[in-house]
Amino acid sequence: MLAFLIAAFYFFYFAIIAVYIIFMPKVLSLVGYTPSEIGIIFAAAPLVRFVVPFAFIKGLQLNRSIFNAALILMVLSALAFFPALHSFWALLIANIGIGIGLSLILPYIEVIALLVIGKERYGKIRLFGSIGFIAVALLLVKVLSSPEVAIGFLAAMTLLTAIFGYTIVRLENDEISPHHEEAPKAAFNPLKRWSLWLGLILMQVSFGPFYNFFTIYETDRGISMETTIYLWSFGVIVEILLFYFQGPLLRRNLLGLLQFAVLGTVFRWLLVYLYADNLMILYFSQSLHALSFALFHTAAISYLFSLYTERKLAQQFFFGLSYGLGGFFGAVSSGYIYEIWPNELFLSAAVVALLAFVALWHAAVKVKSEK
Repeated sequence: MLAFLIAAFYFFYFAIIAVYIIFMPKVLSLVGYTPSEIGIIFAAAPLVRFVVPFAFIKGLQLNRSIFNAALILMVLSALAFFPALHSFWALLIANIGIGIGLSLILPYIEVIALLVIGKERYGKIRLFGSIGFIAVALLLVKVLSSPEVAIGFLAAMTLLTAIFGYTIVRLENDEISPHHEEAPKAAFNPLKRWSLWLGLILMQVSFGPFYNFFTIYETDRGISMETTIYLWSFGVIVEILLFYFQGPLLRRNLLGLLQFAVLGTVFRWLLVYLYADNLMILYFSQSLHALSFALFHTAAISYLFSLYTERKLAQQFFFGLSYGLGGFFGAVSSGYIYEIWPNELFLSAAVVALLAFVALWHAAVKVKSEK
């Protein structure tokens, strides 16, 4: 029962992400926001993702009450997009609110999923998030007639996510038992493994141009909006396949998998930079999303889950530092780069991904020296 509810939660949670990253930047562009304004607005959510976990280092606990409060905040913030659409500051505040909500609920559910399902079966449940992402993308592109339609989808997906999230935490104690626990190796201290965390952060900085500007970037280069959505969807389809079959891979060296995924990402961004209007190559580059997101994400959360004693805190910091701080810098920098050097946007992403590989290579060397 709990596995089904977690699958449904992932479906609607990542449907939110689909609306948020595929359609909302284009909606704001059509409304009249500049690329730098769009970058700042969409940097708000990852910035609060970065800030929020530090409150929990000081003693605040990510418990059921905090989780439920985050669900309410997320729904109210999504609804606030309606009156805030034409006001930069109001929209910025709404994005901050939804960022706080999103930053708290996913780490909580991820720990439950890993405890109940295990890392080898995790992908078969997590793939429902990818299905939700692609389903909403393909539906919304057909019915998107005004900004309000996109915001309506955003509000509906947040409400359904909140319903399933609330139900999961009501039932979690019935299915999580001590035999699910593994033996973590260390107390949480990111500074002791700074190169690991730097690699995780830089990987998400490299995704800033993709998450915030891929739709705008491709449509500005003559690719239709519908074809661009198909490109997004193809990437998610390949991601789903890897989520389903990746179980045996996760028995291997997780740090090695992270490095492999990052190298694939460097190659991916170079392809988009060099062949921005070549559909065949763009589809191939999107197939690498299986590595740069699916494999990287699962290997990262599994490695942190097995490494640290404070698992929820480690997952919070993973989302806070990588998707939060990394996403913030990625969003802001990509906005300014696209205004000043639009053709070099994905070249900059490739350079940052290469730096992420160097950091993870250093982390792997340090682990070997400790043995």
